[in-house]
Amino acid sequence: MKIAIVDDEQDMRQSISQWLALSGFDTETFASAEDALKGIGPDFPGVVVSDIKMPGMDGMAFLKRLMGMDSGLPVIMITGHGDVPMAVEAMRIGAYDFLEKPFNPDRMAELAKRASQTRRLTLDNRALRRELSDGTVLMRKLIGSSPVMERLREDILDLGQADGHVLILGETGTGKTLVAHALHAVGPRAGKSFVSLSCAAHDEETLATILFGPVGEGQDLPLMEQARSGSLVLEDIEALPQALQARLLTAINDQGTPAETRIVAICNAPEPEGCEAALRPDLFYRLAAMRIDLPPLRQRGEDILTLFNRFGEQFAEEYGTDAPEVTAQEAAQLLQAPWPGNVRQLINIAERAILQQRRGSGTIASLLMSDNAEISPQAVGEGKPLKEYVEAFERMLIDNTMRRHRGSIASVMEELCLPRRTLNEKMAKYGLSRSDYL
Repeated sequence: MKIAIVDDEQDMRQSISQWLALSGFDTETFASAEDALKGIGPDFPGVVVSDIKMPGMDGMAFLKRLMGMDSGLPVIMITGHGDVPMAVEAMRIGAYDFLEKPFNPDRMAELAKRASQTRRLTLDNRALRRELSDGTVLMRKLIGSSPVMERLREDILDLGQADGHVLILGETGTGKTLVAHALHAVGPRAGKSFVSLSCAAHDEETLATILFGPVGEGQDLPLMEQARSGSLVLEDIEALPQALQARLLTAINDQGTPAETRIVAICNAPEPEGCEAALRPDLFYRLAAMRIDLPPLRQRGEDILTLFNRFGEQFAEEYGTDAPEVTAQEAAQLLQAPWPGNVRQLINIAERAILQQRRGSGTIASLLMSDNAEISPQAVGEGKPLKEYVEAFERMLIDNTMRRHRGSIASVMEELCLPRRTLNEKMAKYGLSRSDYL
């Protein structure tokens, strides 16, 4: 987080800058509000500290300009003795806080620290909202080149353009909520309201009020109104009480065709038939007009290794260590695991593998065994042919080596003892491109 210091007095600018720099902040100074506005824009990654009394544009006018540009920007105002009423007015306009001269430097540092934490949270929330409204970003999060994932991405792009209600089915941890966001973000409703609710999180009376109203004075509109012209995501739809199922069906029917509000229902029943059994038939068939079935991880072949490597690299960077090299035996174990928790379980194991690597002990196999002992196994499915294991490991090995050598074909050929033509053929076979590693 940066601290922008705005004061027409050079000594004051320098003393504040030096003290905050000693406290660990990255500081930048400006002699006037006009100069500061040239370097501070929306989403400025930090905090502004400004004097109130300055020639030209004073601190109050400067504050109003900043609040008009970015109302979430923390601005700490510095005021002289006797200007406290002006500082209170600044707080009303939107200032984060104010300090009266002469102020305690430690108080300034503490205030800057709290303001920085507030700013970081604001920027993180904005980035998350932008990410959840960007279809391109969301589609990239659906990692995998297996046929089932290719088909899933095609289904999302196709159904995202339609207006019909959607039912999303899949085992726990397969990414159903991510798919719901992607459906909204790639279609014509992107940019419109996106509202979600877990039907298992509230009792019947509370659910009825949240969904349909009436609401008390000063409270938000019911979700059916908030989601108008956008998407309403109902997670755990199988937990919706029968009486509310009837009200939801009536609301859907009253909208006509095309639907004003798109309902995206997420079912977390252990078996697909469980959702149909939990819902009244007329509601089920309205919601299942369009349906997406997410594949369990154990059916995604080499995607398992791709995901494990991707998350392993992310956690290795986060914890400041090297990602472990996956051996052929460990690759086979990852491919053979039942993965009852699917991608969510894989992420947990990847993080624990990195923590083990940092300590210099433990194996991926031990993590898989302990994890699957704790979680009740679901249907494992049939075994995979040897050819599938070999190809998955071969792709992972080439991918890892290309990453390590940053796309240097000569270095990869030397390490893997492969002639240029063979390496090119295998990269084409597995959909690997040198440009992805540069």
